[in-house]
Amino acid sequence: MSIRLPPFFALRALEAAARHRSYSRAAEELSVTHGAVSQQIRRLEEELGARLFERRGNAMIPTAEAERLAREVGRGLGVLQNAVAEFAAAAERDPLVVSLDPQFANRWLPPRLPRLLEHPAGKNIELRVEERRANFVTDGVDVGVRYGAGRWDDVEATHLFTETLLPVCSPAMAAARTWCCPEDLLNATLLHHRHRPWSLWFSQFGIEPPPAQGVVFEDSVMLLEAAAQGVGVALARSGLIEQDLRTGRLVRPFELSVPSELGFFIVWRPDSRKLTRIHALREWLLAEAAAAQPQQELEGA
Repeated sequence: MSIRLPPFFALRALEAAARHRSYSRAAEELSVTHGAVSQQIRRLEEELGARLFERRGNAMIPTAEAERLAREVGRGLGVLQNAVAEFAAAAERDPLVVSLDPQFANRWLPPRLPRLLEHPAGKNIELRVEERRANFVTDGVDVGVRYGAGRWDDVEATHLFTETLLPVCSPAMAAARTWCCPEDLLNATLLHHRHRPWSLWFSQFGIEPPPAQGVVFEDSVMLLEAAAQGVGVALARSGLIEQDLRTGRLVRPFELSVPSELGFFIVWRPDSRKLTRIHALREWLLAEAAAAQPQQELEGA
């Protein structure tokens, strides 16, 4: 038969008061008032049906029974403290498991990966690239980078950056004709993405978009590869083409871009036992995103 235990704080008050022989010193240790300790002891005496302390001068002396109980409570607290310390150590020892959006993992992160691995936030880290949205409870994932509007249930989310949409093509295609205004794209071979139609671009300039003709791509990496090979002009997300623009593998036929409603966010459960490491990774990602922003603004001018 199970026995109903007294409140945990009352047992802590008993143990501290018995060890110090003083309610005041017990209150200091527990960061409460003298009255709070006295009240907890009285409630414990009522629940146990026995007197626990006697006053002798300025000291509070535990009875023999209270002394034995306090000693066992102290042993129990030591076991709990060791268990919590081991749990906290495991949070540092185990890898920080990060679930990454594929486009973020394949395009935005690689040029920055050496800096991450040299940073404390990148120590003992496991990177997973996943098409699906990871479950933080059942999948063993601690933190994720997601693409969307930033509205997800049961997680905290910090915005990293919002993208712009801009046309890109191969250098040869850009040099083969004169590009002056958005209407010039109406006469170009357009590469279409299933979830990012050209209407997002043309509508910003009051232009009726042409019908989607030819191949439609599901994958952004394949879309950009086709553009780099000179197949046509792609409507690209700014966060995915930094390296291609920097190396000249892709170019912009003209300096116009339109804002996207979506962006990248770092997300995590607020009750994660690895919050300190998650926050370190968040701060590193925010710093990298902020450092990239001036270049993105220049490219989006």
